[in-house]
Amino acid sequence: MTMESDRISYHDSVRTVYERLKADGMSNVWDRYEAQGLGRDPDKRCAYCQAGARCDFCSNGPCRADASRNWRGVCGINADGMAMRMMLLRNVMGASNYHFHAAQAVRTLRATAEGKTPFSIAEPEKLRTFAGRLGIDTGGSDAEVALRLCDFVEEDFHRFTHEPSRIVERLAPKERKETWKRLNLFPGGIYGEAIVDTASTLTNVDGWFASHAMRAMRLGVAMAYQSQIVLEYIQDILYGIPRPHPMRVDLGVLDPDYVNILPNGHEPFLGFALIDLARTDEWQQKAKNAGAKGLRVIANIETGQELIQRREMDDVFYGYTGNWIMQEAVLATGAVDVFAADMNCSLPLDPLYAEKYHFKLIPVSEVVVFEGGTDRLDYVPEEAKEQAAALIDMGIENFKERRAKVEPIRGLPVREAVVGFSTESIVDALGGSLDPLLGAIKDGTIRGVVGLVSCTTLRDSGQDVQTVAVAENLIARDVLVLGMGCGVAALQVAGLCSPEAKEKAGPGLAGLCTALGVPPVLGFGTCTDTGRCADLLLAVSEALGGVPLPDLPVAVAAPEYMEQKATIDALFALALGLYTYVNPIPTVTGGPDLVKLLTEDLPGITGGVLHVETDAKAATDGILAHIEGKRAKLGL
Repeated sequence: MTMESDRISYHDSVRTVYERLKADGMSNVWDRYEAQGLGRDPDKRCAYCQAGARCDFCSNGPCRADASRNWRGVCGINADGMAMRMMLLRNVMGASNYHFHAAQAVRTLRATAEGKTPFSIAEPEKLRTFAGRLGIDTGGSDAEVALRLCDFVEEDFHRFTHEPSRIVERLAPKERKETWKRLNLFPGGIYGEAIVDTASTLTNVDGWFASHAMRAMRLGVAMAYQSQIVLEYIQDILYGIPRPHPMRVDLGVLDPDYVNILPNGHEPFLGFALIDLARTDEWQQKAKNAGAKGLRVIANIETGQELIQRREMDDVFYGYTGNWIMQEAVLATGAVDVFAADMNCSLPLDPLYAEKYHFKLIPVSEVVVFEGGTDRLDYVPEEAKEQAAALIDMGIENFKERRAKVEPIRGLPVREAVVGFSTESIVDALGGSLDPLLGAIKDGTIRGVVGLVSCTTLRDSGQDVQTVAVAENLIARDVLVLGMGCGVAALQVAGLCSPEAKEKAGPGLAGLCTALGVPPVLGFGTCTDTGRCADLLLAVSEALGGVPLPDLPVAVAAPEYMEQKATIDALFALALGLYTYVNPIPTVTGGPDLVKLLTEDLPGITGGVLHVETDAKAATDGILAHIEGKRAKLGL
C-alpha cells in the first residue's frame, strides 16, 4: 500500500508540501508511519501490541498474554490487567502534561499579580467570579484576589488522596459528586493521585484491571477540574475571555517575504508576549531594515489555538497553520525563521528540518529537549518580554540566511474561520442566557450537542479525514458541534468553522446558524478546554432544572485520538457519565473483561458509554441513537 492522496491528508496544502518532502529526501511522518506497518499494510502492527497484551516492565519480559488460553505474564498478570495498567500509565502521562501547563499558568498569574511580568489582569470580573465559585475572599485589589486564588489552588493540588479536593467540591455538578463519592472516584490533590497511580502500576503491586480503570477515571476527574479548568480560567483572566472573530487559517498564512515567528506547542505565555512586541513600530522597522516586508507571528498547533481564541488577526498576528501532523509540512514551506517549541507537540526530527530549511529551533520549556541539544530559552514569567525580544532578534537575524538558501513554496491556500467561542461568548451570542439554545434543543431545531475533542492521527486514514467526515455527518443531522484540540484545527482548515459551512448543515441547525450568525461548528479551543466544556454542561444542566449530565442529549467524539492526553480526556468523559465515541480502536482489545467493563458495564456504574467505531457514518448513527434516546427520556 502506498501513502498517497487522501491517505496523506484531507488538506490540499499538506499534500502539496508532502511532494517537496519527498523530493528533498526528508524523513517525514507519513513515510515513517508506512514503514512501521507489517507487509504492505501501514496499519498492520504486532497483534499483541495492538491488543494491549504485551508488557516489558520487568526483566522477566517482554511478556505476552492471551485471554483465550489464560496465557499470562511471568508475574501472573492477565491480558486485562496488562492493557488497563498501561492505559492508566498513559493517563498519568497525560495528566502530568496538562498539570505542568496548569502550574505554569498559576506561576504566571502570581508573578503578574506581583507586578513582575509584562502581562496584566485583563478580566477582573472573571477573576472575581472564579474566585467566588471557589469560596475565596473577593475583597481587596485585583492583585490581592489573584494571589489568594494562586494560594488556594496550589494548596489543593498538594492534598493527599484521602483529603477531598476543594476545587472539585466547589465546581463539579452535585449529582456527579455524589456518584463519585459513592464509587470512590472523588479525588484528592492531583499530585497525590498521580503518585498513587504510578505506585500501583509497579510490577506485583496492583494487577486487577477494574482497580486500574477506576483509578484512571478518578485521576481524570482531578485533572479536568484542577488542571484544565484552572489553567484555562487563569489564561482568560490574564489574556482575555475568548470571543468570536475571524482568523486566517491553512499554510497560505506563511509569506516568505516576512520574518515569521512561530510559537508552537500548548502553552501560550511567550506567544502573547511575542504578539505584543511584534505589533510595535520599533520591531516592525527592525524587520524591514533586514529586508523583510515586516514581522509576523504565526499561530501553530495548540499554542496557536490559545492565541487565536483571544487575539484578533491583523497584518502582524496574521493567522494559524494547523495541527501537529502538519508540523513538518509547515517547516518545509521555507518561510519559517523561528520555531519556539514549548511544552508538547514538537517532533524529535525538528533539528534536521531546522538545518535543511534554515530556521532557528528554540525550546522554550524545560520539558522540551531535542536530540543533540540546541540553543534554548526556557520560559520565565518575569523575563517574558526580554525572552520574546530575544526570539524576535533571532528571527530577524535568520531572515537573510533563510531567504538566500531556501526556495520557498508560494501560493498555498488560505481561508477564514470564525474562532473564539467560550461559555461566556456563547451565552453572549444567545442574548445573555442559554434559553435560546435550550429552546432549540427542546423544540428539535437541533437534536443535541457533541463536543468533538480530538487529536489527529494517520491510523486507518489520512490526517483529519475521519474528523472532517464525522463532523460533516453530525451537522448534516442537526447536531451542533463544539470543536476542541487538534480536531478543531482540522475543522477550521477544512472550512467547517466558517458561516458558509451552514450549507452542509441540516435545516434546523442551518436556520439556527443564520439566526445567530455562527457556523455549525464552534471553535471551542484546545484539548485543555475539555474542562471548560464540562463547566458548560453544568450550566446547561442547571438551566434545565438540574438534569443529571448522563441524561442530557449530548456526547463526546474523538474521531482521531492519538496520545496520552486524549486517553485521560476520554476517561474523564466516562466518569462524567457521557457517551464517548473514540477512533481508532484503543489498545485494550486483548482484555475481554476490560472491554466488557468499558463498553457494557460502565453505563450502570458512572452512566458513561464507550463506543468504538472506525466508520464515520456508523459512528454518527451511534451518537444520534444515543441523543435521540436521551431526548425521549426527557420527553423532548
